Amino acid sequence: MYNILVVDDDKEIVNAIEIYLSKEGYNILKAYNGEEAIHVIQNNEIHLVILDIMMPKMNGIELAKKIRENLSIPILMLSAKSEDYDKINGLNVGADDYVTKPFNPMELIARVNSQIRRYTKLGSAIQSEGNTYQTGELLIDDNTKQVMVDGKEIKLTPTEYNILKFLLKNKGKVYSIEQIYENVWEEESYGAENIIAVHIRHIREKIEINPKEPKYLKVIWGVGYKIENIS
Repeated sequence: MYNILVVDDDKEIVNAIEIYLSKEGYNILKAYNGEEAIHVIQNNEIHLVILDIMMPKMNGIELAKKIRENLSIPILMLSAKSEDYDKINGLNVGADDYVTKPFNPMELIARVNSQIRRYTKLGSAIQSEGNTYQTGELLIDDNTKQVMVDGKEIKLTPTEYNILKFLLKNKGKVYSIEQIYENVWEEESYGAENIIAVHIRHIREKIEINPKEPKYLKVIWGVGYKIENIS
C-alpha cells in the first residue's frame, strides 16, 4: 500500500482528500502545517506528498524546498485558480505537478495515480533488458535509473527523469508540449504549458554546461522540444 501525505491547514480539505484516495486503496497520513509534515516524513515512508501552498508556520513553497534537499518523492501542489505565480513558484522549487482548488475529485485521483505510477516505475527493481539510452555524453541507464553527463551522475526528480527519458528514447524527434505531457503523464493535456516549460528548464540546468546554449535539449520555436541526436 502506498502512503500519501496530505498537508493543508484546512481540515475539511484534508478529510475530503482522505475519503477520495482511501477508496483508491491509498493509505493517507495527515499534517496541518509544514512543521508537522516534516515530522511525518521523518518517521514514515512516504510515496507522494499533496501540499497546499498557503499554510502557517512553514508554507508549501518552503516545505517543498525542504523535501527536495533529501528526497525525490513526487510532490503535488494545491493552489487556488488565481495563484498562477504560486503554481510556477511551486514547480520551480521541485513540485512535479499541481491541482487547482476547488478541485475535481476525478482529476485529483487521476493525477495522484499518474504520479504514483511513474514513481513506481522509477524505483522498480525489475527491469527489462537493454534499457540504456544515449546521445553524445548524455546517458540514461534505465536499469539503475542513473543519468550521466560526461561521466558524472545527475540527480533528477521523477518527473524530470521521465521527461528526459521519453525525449532521449526518441532522440532527433520533435515533440509538442501536449505530446510530451500525454506520453509522460499518460493522460490528456490541459494547460500543460507552464508545467512542461518549468521542468524542461530544470532539466537543462542540470544536464547542460550552458543552459542558454544547450547541446542536448533543444527548443524548436513554435513546435516543441527534442533531444539532439549526437553520435
